[in-house]
Amino acid sequence: MTPPRNAPRATLTAANWAEAALDAIAENGIEAVAVEPLARRLGVTKGSFYWHFTHREALLHAALELWERYETADTIARAENGADTRERLHSLFFQLANTDQRSERVLLALSGSDNAAARACVQRVTECWRAYVEDAYFTLGLNRTGARHWATLAYSTYIGTVRMRRDNPDALPTGSDFNDYLRFLIKMLIPGPAPAARDSELLNAARPATERLPA
Repeated sequence: MTPPRNAPRATLTAANWAEAALDAIAENGIEAVAVEPLARRLGVTKGSFYWHFTHREALLHAALELWERYETADTIARAENGADTRERLHSLFFQLANTDQRSERVLLALSGSDNAAARACVQRVTECWRAYVEDAYFTLGLNRTGARHWATLAYSTYIGTVRMRRDNPDALPTGSDFNDYLRFLIKMLIPGPAPAARDSELLNAARPATERLPA
């Protein structure tokens, strides 16, 4: 959340600038990370920017670092609250299925960018997520090759859903039908019986569509 436009410069932090940069990337791509437009968005002068960063690339690096933390450490930490491996996978998949639209748009913008730092960031996020899921599948009893194949399938399903939300959102179910669709995906992506008692709790905790940014 960025501060009010009339907030004094002292209330702005480097994280505020990084959040604003992520907003800009989600809306208009990585090229939208520019000092003057972001200063206007935040309601401050360029002097506020140079209080925290030496140049645009430093801000971009901070924004990428912040997004990477959201998509890896923060997401996995929430999944780790699960009582066992199957619950942790359930939690992770429900989180990813209900990712806010800004994060999805940032992912698409970065993965389609020619910027080396952006593409490296996406690769790290992808590998962290895939490796975590692979280890979970291995713990559930699959051999290492099978676990890798299932993890690749799971990540491909996620990316396909993200792209469908952008390119053909009407093809995805909404409301209670979306919850049914999530249950179907979980059944397909996690070997063995689903923890039914935990399933409804995870669905209730999922971010509703109304919290996502407008298309």
